[in-house]
Amino acid sequence: MEAGGVADSLLSGACVLFTLGMFSTGLSDLRHMRMTRRVDNVQFLPFLTTDVNNLSWLSYGTLKGDWTLIVVNAVGALLQSLYILVYLHYCPRKQAVLLQTAALLGVLLLGFGYFWLLVPNTEARLQQLGLFCSVFTISMYLSPLADLAKVIQTKSTQRLSFSLTIATLLASASWTLYGFRLRDPYIMVPNLPGILTSFIRLWLFWKYPQAQDRNYQLLQT
Repeated sequence: MEAGGVADSLLSGACVLFTLGMFSTGLSDLRHMRMTRRVDNVQFLPFLTTDVNNLSWLSYGTLKGDWTLIVVNAVGALLQSLYILVYLHYCPRKQAVLLQTAALLGVLLLGFGYFWLLVPNTEARLQQLGLFCSVFTISMYLSPLADLAKVIQTKSTQRLSFSLTIATLLASASWTLYGFRLRDPYIMVPNLPGILTSFIRLWLFWKYPQAQDRNYQLLQT
């Protein structure tokens, strides 16, 4: 029993450590924006979708009473909100960014209104919210596949981040094990694509080492 408790604590700690490490990779973008006072080559949408994902999982963790989910996603939501605010501060075209933010926040509010007001049964709410979180997380992990196809086409990995790839692999693997341990498919299943796409990225780094990139300019077209 004690051994199982220690294993659970270590697994929970790994989820927190690796996931916060994955979220903190955005600090390099934050530093770039503050130093250059520009948002060149910094993508806004990943900040926004990750923030929505964090808030959704925070609701699921709160409903489930899972402190690992609560801590990770509360800190993650704060970090992503910070990235969003800094991006808005330096972005010259604020209207388009504000429209994107308002649209996704509107969807999020409608979803929360549905789950918390129209689904009175706690178990049904937990299942439906878990399904929503799972689908949203899977879509986030699969969305960069177009970029991976571009990497294969151009034979360049300049647009990929090696540190983010490693952090994503470790976080996805730890959450998969955590979900398996809890017998929670809503946590386990959506992290499997994260493991798969991370291995694909590692293969691309091996196949097209950045030191040998000769087609980087093709990425700018």
